[in-house]
Amino acid sequence: MNKAAMIAAALAATCAAGSANAQMGGGADKEKCYGVAKAGQNDCASSDGKHGCASMAATDNAPTEWKWVPKGSCEKLGGKPTPPAK
Repeated sequence: MNKAAMIAAALAATCAAGSANAQMGGGADKEKCYGVAKAGQNDCASSDGKHGCASMAATDNAPTEWKWVPKGSCEKLGGKPTPPAK
């Protein structure tokens, strides 16, 4: 396997693992909160499809990026529990 293919495979595996872990991070006591994630600290894919992995937010508080937060705290943190309209 050439170097580029190995790097691409490693990156894909890392994104898949991060995405799976983030999806499992929610629960009955958590909710997705859009617009509160700091750059590099989002929990999973962006709602606009720009990326499919956790930790890939490019800017702070982007409305398409989300984090798991305690249920009922999203709007208090300045976020929204639903993604922005496309």
